[in-house]
Amino acid sequence: MDLYQGLLLITTIHLLAAASPGPDFVLVSQQTLSNGQRTGLLCSLGIALGLSVHILYSSLGLAAIIANSSSALWGIKILGGGYLITLGIRGLKAKARRVEPLSGERVKKRSALKTVGLGFLCNALNPKAPLYFVSLFTIVLSQDTPPQNLLIYGLWMIVLQLAWFSLLAVLLSRPAVTHTFQTMDHWIDRIAGGAMLLLGFKVLATSAR
Repeated sequence: MDLYQGLLLITTIHLLAAASPGPDFVLVSQQTLSNGQRTGLLCSLGIALGLSVHILYSSLGLAAIIANSSSALWGIKILGGGYLITLGIRGLKAKARRVEPLSGERVKKRSALKTVGLGFLCNALNPKAPLYFVSLFTIVLSQDTPPQNLLIYGLWMIVLQLAWFSLLAVLLSRPAVTHTFQTMDHWIDRIAGGAMLLLGFKVLATSAR
C-alpha cells in the first residue's frame, strides 16, 4: 500500500473513531457548553498534543519491528485486526441514549495552560489508546513500509484530531447543533463500528497471506 492509499484509509477510520462519543468527545462537549468556544478549542489543542504521545511510541516501536522481525509483525497484525473487530462489534451494538437537557450552568474557569493540560491528560492517559493506535497502524503495515511513513501517518492523525475537535467546539457553541449530535451519537457509533469491523477483517486477511 502506498503512502496516499494509507492516508486515505487512516483518514476515514480515524475521523469516524474521533466522531464516535468517547472521553475526548465528552470533555470537549462539556467544556464548550460550560465555558464557551475558546475553552473548547483549548481542550481540543490539548487532546491533539496528547495524541502525539501514543503516536510517537507506536510508530517508533512498529518501525523497529518492521525492520527486525517479520514474524513479530505478523503477530501484531493478528492482534490489531482482532482488536478492530472487537471495536466494530461494540460499535454496531450501540443503542440510542437518553438526550440530556442542555445546561447553561457555568463551572469555574481554568487558565489557558490548565485547559490545554486537561485535554492533554484526557487523551494521553486513555488506557485504550495504545491498542487503538497499534491496531490502526496495522491497516497500512507491510514488511516494505518505510519507517518515515508511520510518522507521516501519525502527524496526519494529529492534524485530523485537532481539526475535528476544533470544529466540534465551534458547532457545540450552538445549542440546536448540540441536540442533533446527542440524538445521532448511536448512529455515529454504528457507522464507525462497521468500518472498523471491515478493516479488522482486512488486516486479518492480509496477515494470513
